[in-house]
Amino acid sequence: MNRFIQIHLLTSYPPANLNRDDQGRPKTAKMGGADRLRVSSQSLKRHWRTSELFQQALAGHLGTRTKMLGEGAYNKLLAGGIKEKDALEWAKAIAGVFGKNKKADKKEPLNELEIEQLVHVSPQEQAQINQLVQTLIEHQRAPEEGELNLLREANTAVDIALFGRMLASKPAFNVEAACQVAHALSVHPVVIEDDYFTAVDDLNDGREDAGSSHIGETGFAAGLFYSYLCINREQLIDNLAGDVALADRAIAALIEAAVKVPPSGKQNSFAHQGYASYVLAEVGNQQPRSLSVAYLKPIEVGGKVDTDYLTQAVAAIRHQYRGFDQAYGQCAERRYELVVGDEVSGSLPELLAFVADTSH
Repeated sequence: MNRFIQIHLLTSYPPANLNRDDQGRPKTAKMGGADRLRVSSQSLKRHWRTSELFQQALAGHLGTRTKMLGEGAYNKLLAGGIKEKDALEWAKAIAGVFGKNKKADKKEPLNELEIEQLVHVSPQEQAQINQLVQTLIEHQRAPEEGELNLLREANTAVDIALFGRMLASKPAFNVEAACQVAHALSVHPVVIEDDYFTAVDDLNDGREDAGSSHIGETGFAAGLFYSYLCINREQLIDNLAGDVALADRAIAALIEAAVKVPPSGKQNSFAHQGYASYVLAEVGNQQPRSLSVAYLKPIEVGGKVDTDYLTQAVAAIRHQYRGFDQAYGQCAERRYELVVGDEVSGSLPELLAFVADTSH
């Protein structure tokens, strides 16, 4: 069995604000002495795992990441006829299993139902919570100590199995991530531009006030991004309690989402829908390595009007992996390329079949 599946992608987005910083502007990073556009790995993972594509492919095997477990239990207890004071205390106890409850607040009495940190809860754990709440309603009593053993080491939540889980207060239930995701970076330098825009009142006939009803400004930039993810298939199967078929479904859905699903930041304003124009899949047991160094020297078009960013970026990544092979020996057992540019080769079904066939 090949342990590692490495996916390298080149995806172009038109002017957009894919992933905002604390000032609302596109995130950037400096690499090779040049400013690049950046999309954080946290943003990528959330958009992939919450995409319709991923949700449909893995329905019934997805967890929920939330601070609000207690509120859900509280509302069900109230709906089941439990007194408000009891419902609050019992729901606090349930939420407290997954993390430290927030402090009491006289102005917001339900504040204690929230836990301080996000926790990723598996379908099995949510089912245990629902069953306990139903038992408390039927027997009109507080949860007993043994009934609060709601955490599960083994689960079938593929998003937890892929991206991991950390419970600071209960490390025995932590899950080691089987998938590493790099921040996506533009392969070329960028300058963030500002879009100054106005909104006009449809009912203002302009007789008294010809001005706009709203003025705003937002940063944007276009970019060709290099993205990289590395899946440890062995770890994924272990995280899913040995369910090989489910692990392979998760890998296929994740790759398809990574190829097709863009970050949703200001999507309605920029419509930056886009598929990857280049995908390199590598499988093997060799120590994984990113190919981001291919773009340490930023791609520049300059006066070469016959050579675009994508063509140069594809040439650079091929040059890089061949260079690594020459220096360190074959860095992957097998490779598959999908290219949609001046050169067109490969297809998504063939890519997924390649990963499924060669990773066993």
